[in-house]
Amino acid sequence: QVPLVESGGGLVPAGGSLRLSCAASGRTFSTYIMGWFRPAPGTAREFVAAISSRGSNTYYADSVKGRFTISRDNAKNTVNLQMNSLKPEDTAVYSCAARPRGGVIKTDPYEYNYWGQGTQVTVSS
Repeated sequence: QVPLVESGGGLVPAGGSLRLSCAASGRTFSTYIMGWFRPAPGTAREFVAAISSRGSNTYYADSVKGRFTISRDNAKNTVNLQMNSLKPEDTAVYSCAARPRGGVIKTDPYEYNYWGQGTQVTVSS
């Protein structure tokens, strides 16, 4: 098991910013691909962003590209999601996920083995 705990959610007006964090336990965090997901109509887990194990590669959903930035600090076992220019349609519970097998970045939630409980983000119009 890889316990994941998200924080940083809240209520912001449209155009505002939030920074989500996900803290992981374990000595091998630096080998994990990490991702952020949220529910969307028709799917329980829509891909938002992901980052490679060393942080050299990132990938974003088109809906958040240019507004969200994913980063990680392997020394602190954390992954962050900086969300700017938030829109009401970004409202969701955001969950972080870990893929211990590494490899290339995956956008399919089934490729991730461990999940946090999520943190609520609400964007008011």
